[in-house]
Amino acid sequence: MSKVDLLIVKPGSARKQYSVFKDTLAAIEPPLWGLMLAAFAREKGYSVAVLDAEAENLTPDEAAASIKAFDPLLCGVIAAGSNLSASTQAMPGASQLLGLIRQAAPRLKTFLWGLHPSALPERTLKEEKPDFVMQGEGFSATVGLLERLKAARSEFDTPGVWYMRGGVAVPNPREPLVADLGSLPMPAWDLVPMERYRAHNWHCFDDLGRRTPYAVLYTSLGCPFDCHFCALKALFGKPQIRYRPPEKVIEEIDLLVGKYGVRNIKVLDECFILSRPHVEKICDLIIERGYDLNIWAYARVDTIDPALLAKLKKAGVNWLALGIESGSEKVRGAEKTRNYTQEKIREAVDRIHAADIAIVANFIFGLPEDDLASMRETLDMAKALNCAYTNFYTAMAYPGSALYKDAIKNGTRLPDSWLGYAQFSEETLPLPTKYLSSGEVLAFRDAAFDEFHSSPAYLSMMDKKFGPKTVTHVKEMLKLKIKRKYAAGAGK
Repeated sequence: MSKVDLLIVKPGSARKQYSVFKDTLAAIEPPLWGLMLAAFAREKGYSVAVLDAEAENLTPDEAAASIKAFDPLLCGVIAAGSNLSASTQAMPGASQLLGLIRQAAPRLKTFLWGLHPSALPERTLKEEKPDFVMQGEGFSATVGLLERLKAARSEFDTPGVWYMRGGVAVPNPREPLVADLGSLPMPAWDLVPMERYRAHNWHCFDDLGRRTPYAVLYTSLGCPFDCHFCALKALFGKPQIRYRPPEKVIEEIDLLVGKYGVRNIKVLDECFILSRPHVEKICDLIIERGYDLNIWAYARVDTIDPALLAKLKKAGVNWLALGIESGSEKVRGAEKTRNYTQEKIREAVDRIHAADIAIVANFIFGLPEDDLASMRETLDMAKALNCAYTNFYTAMAYPGSALYKDAIKNGTRLPDSWLGYAQFSEETLPLPTKYLSSGEVLAFRDAAFDEFHSSPAYLSMMDKKFGPKTVTHVKEMLKLKIKRKYAAGAGK
């Protein structure tokens, strides 16, 4: 194995994050941001490699041994899933791996990248002890570090990089965002085991035997909204969105389909259905090629364009994920960016269903104004909408979000470990509300998931839409129970 300048590593921490769902239900997703950083450095002339310890099913010790064998000049550990928000819960795996790297290769320089390190750069430096923490996207910062390490520099005046000097954390200004996303090279798909990636179970309810191969791509970066519970601006600096040229998007789809046989695709954008000209052009380019794709993407209730839905379906967008968040107008009204009416929600869902596009409905239990009655409203709305899959999350004060700042200011109890921020772990500890304990919120969430997905109306709809095999799959899914340390009634 020849020495490389840059090694990007995705730790294998999914089992702790996804608990009983990891082996059969959860996706195995490629480390898209790591592939983007690797491609950027390679285009600048550096030799690069990527180690996906999760996809390769490596133990932390095996991953550390592989990293030592690569003998890179710089090793970047990615503390994130394909979704940027899945960063804090990835920190235990990243921390463990960094400790093992220090033991196996104490002279190796490391950096930690992700939304969580961007939100808490100084704390991350001191607690996790990488040599560097990236704050921001990391493209120019990674190349700047490589330049300085090649030159044997001891000071790292690189925008976007934090490091320790004399026991003191040294910050640099944030690196500028890449203004033209068309200037970024295609992610380095050739550096990862494409055959190992797998879509979420629900993404392939139409054919559960075709979950592989699977890929994730982006058509925009950032988000113009500023939701109370979201920490995205910790990475990008402020609410904003930049679009990738559709021609670059289709070039990547051409590669994924032609070289790797990919059918299942997740669009990573925080809100894909936002700019009609952008979405329409991408759809037109896919339709021209006649690809048989199974795409899912995020949308909002207030960005559904009825005239666009038929074209989305024709392009292979079979699923849209809607962030409804709450069935209570009072609770939604407190979240300024989700202040739409019950009628608008029903109208959007009906329009999507009429276009034969399935919906993943996303709800959050435990927002600040929630009580048992409002959470029941949310569950009742979910059952009335009867979407093909429903995610019930609990409100978490992720570092970088307004909820986190409020929790720190008010002295609210937060999880004792970063794993407590994972939605499906034994350690999960959501925020309490003004009226409910964390344990009450968590217990309600778990009961709601079972009540929704076992309801006769839901199972009947699923039988008509996807067939009896999928209904059997859903029933088997419900047999998997998450152990919870903090749910009300746990251990009784």
